[in-house]
Amino acid sequence: MTRILVISPSGEVYDHDNVRWYRYADLQNHINHYHNIGDAFVFDSSLKLLNFDKLDELPIAHVDAARIDRLNAEYDYVFLRGSNYIHAQMNWSKAADVLRRLKLPVIAFGIGAQAPVSGKLELSEDTKTVLKLISDSTTSLGVRGAYSAEVLNDLGIRNVRIIGCPTAFRNNNPDLAIRLPALDQIKKVGVTLRREVSKTYAQDIKRYLTFHRDLVKAMADRFEVTLMAQGEVEEKKLALGTPEQKAQAMAALQENEWANNWYLDEQVEGLYQSRMFYSDVVAEYERLVRGLDLVLGYRLHGNLMALANGTPSIYFTYDSRTVEFADTFKIPSVDVFGGKDFKLEEYWDQARFDRFNAAYARVYREMRDFLVENRVDNKMVDRVAAEPQRKVA
Repeated sequence: MTRILVISPSGEVYDHDNVRWYRYADLQNHINHYHNIGDAFVFDSSLKLLNFDKLDELPIAHVDAARIDRLNAEYDYVFLRGSNYIHAQMNWSKAADVLRRLKLPVIAFGIGAQAPVSGKLELSEDTKTVLKLISDSTTSLGVRGAYSAEVLNDLGIRNVRIIGCPTAFRNNNPDLAIRLPALDQIKKVGVTLRREVSKTYAQDIKRYLTFHRDLVKAMADRFEVTLMAQGEVEEKKLALGTPEQKAQAMAALQENEWANNWYLDEQVEGLYQSRMFYSDVVAEYERLVRGLDLVLGYRLHGNLMALANGTPSIYFTYDSRTVEFADTFKIPSVDVFGGKDFKLEEYWDQARFDRFNAAYARVYREMRDFLVENRVDNKMVDRVAAEPQRKVA
């Protein structure tokens, strides 16, 4: 019987390995709360790769010595849900004190570093301590890409393996490959939205938002478009709110200085009111992307969900996180600040996606090796073992 713990879950688990937001059916309870449902994608995808009989949370907000001792006796390991933990503002609460008492391996399941727009990444002593405690507890520490590995290396943490993100492998298909149809066969397109942005993520807010707006409009002019939100309150209300809440959301957007100056126009407002999608249930995003011909845009995990289901996707990179993901998986990507206009025809190139296909297979093996070397019971396929053995004459 395998019993596991998770640090930083992102939603409630149902039917063993499916995730949705807490009290998801009581929408009005949290419609004014921003939560990035992409975090739930990662949690859901992590569970789908693991064999386990029981799952519980490891609290890090306080130290309960008796409870930690009980968990040490009853559980096999802990995993830290992959996310953007390595940055200057990270608050680990009492994690260091909890981990000092914990005797279980802590599996860092695709964590990542966030580079500032300018200057060197400065980490708190608490962050350094937590990362070293995790590193010391296990054979290897899993990160999403080369930049994150470099940051940890500079901290003296050498047992790092680049494993990308569990979302890419959620369907556990080692042979996944993107094959492009003719562009004139593309009819339904999803655009992943990230309207809310800060100077921490984007070096030029005006360029970021105008480029975002132009992408939405260009796709709507050519295809049957779905705008895919992942948690911003106004977008959530426009997708699921009451008529009054939808009106409030549009008024709030029109009053937002950045949105009003650089993002909204009559066409975008109309699309926001008629083509918006949001859900608090991960499975509903998966059903959506499976019915689309192309997904592209600004959301790291929304795009990755599409690729995991065989739907072509193009990334729009604007910070170290999105660049790192695109680099790890060799995903076709557009540099928002590169100074060039986006032309879909230039990216509709099988050779670009063949690079992704090859990288995906390589990182799949890395993810499986990471789980195996850390003695994590998992569902990932050993391609060597799965291949029939040749008979020797």
